[in-house]
Amino acid sequence: MNQPLTYRDAGVSIDRANQAKERIKKLARGTFNERTLSEIGSFGGMFSGAFPEMSAPVLVASADGVGTKLKIAFATNKHDTVGRDLVNHCTNDILVQGARPLFFLDYIATGVLAPDIVAEIVEGVAGGCRENGCVLLGGETAEMPGFYREGEYDVAGFILGVVDRERVIDGRSIKAGDTVLGLPSSGLHTNGYSLARKIFFEAANYETNTYLEQLGGTIGEALLQHHKSYLRQLEGLLDTGLIKGLAHITGGGLLDNIPRILPEGTAVQITRESWPVLPIFTLMQNLGSISEPEMYRTFNMGVGMTILCAPIDVEAIRRHLSEHNEPCYEIGRVTTGAREVTLA
Repeated sequence: MNQPLTYRDAGVSIDRANQAKERIKKLARGTFNERTLSEIGSFGGMFSGAFPEMSAPVLVASADGVGTKLKIAFATNKHDTVGRDLVNHCTNDILVQGARPLFFLDYIATGVLAPDIVAEIVEGVAGGCRENGCVLLGGETAEMPGFYREGEYDVAGFILGVVDRERVIDGRSIKAGDTVLGLPSSGLHTNGYSLARKIFFEAANYETNTYLEQLGGTIGEALLQHHKSYLRQLEGLLDTGLIKGLAHITGGGLLDNIPRILPEGTAVQITRESWPVLPIFTLMQNLGSISEPEMYRTFNMGVGMTILCAPIDVEAIRRHLSEHNEPCYEIGRVTTGAREVTLA
C-alpha cells in the first residue's frame, strides 16, 4: 500500500508558514495607528475611511516591485533593505499626486519558505511603513515549490493614500518658462538593475564583494543603497500650491518619466552637469561603454524626484528643503514642445 501523501511531501509546510506569520504579526503591529481596525491574520484588513478634515477625499493607489535588485539581496544574503525599498518606491508613486500614504500590503513568494528570511524582509517593510507614517495592514506569504530557484523569492507592494481633491497635484498648470528642480537619489533606487548586473558581473567580471575605491565600498553595498522616500521632505510643500508637478524618476529615467506630467504643448530641457552625478553612474557608463541617451533612459543619474514650479517660487521651495536637510538643484526648464525631454 502506498504511503499517504501530505502537503509537506509536495514541498509546502503549513508549520513554517504559521511560524513566519507569527513573526510578521509582531512587526506589523508596530505600524498600527488609531485607524487600524483589524489584526494581521484576518481575511481582509480593515481601516477607517473617515476623513472629516477633507472636503472631497480622493484615494490614490499604486503597486510595484523591486525588480532584479533582489538578485543582489540573494547574492549578499542581505534581505532587510528590499522591503524598505518597496514601501519607499510605492510612497513616491502616490506622492507625486499629492497623496499621503494610509496603508500598505505586501506579497512575498518563494519556493521554500524560510521564516528568518521572510521576517528580515518584513522587518524592512515595517520600517519603511513607520518612516512614511502608514500602516502595514496585511499581505500574503506564498510557498510555491518548484516555481522559484532555491534561496530566491519575489516581493510586491500595494499602497493606498489620500489627498483632498482641491490639493491634487496633476501638472495641469505647468507652462513654458517654469523651472525644473531635482532632488538627489541615493543610488540606482530600484531601476536599471538588469543592465547594472550585466555591466558589473558580466562585462567587468566583478563580484558583489569586490571593493571599488570609486564607490567607497563593495559593489554589493553600492547596489543595495536604499530607494529614498521624499515624503517627509516634501510634505510641508504639498498643500502650499508652490508645486505644479512632481515626477518620480524610476524606470525610463528623466527622459520618460517627466513627460508623464507635462500638459500638451510643453516639453522640458534638462541641463547636463547641473547636479552631482553619483560615481556609480559614471563607473557603469565607462565599464559598459553605455551611450549617454541609454544612461539617461535607464537610470535616474542621481536625481530621484523632480519638482516643476514657477521661477518665482524656486527660492521658497529651496528654503523649505534646506530646513529638511534636502539638497535641491535647478536642473532644467519647461519649454514649448511635444511632451518630451531633451538634454542640453
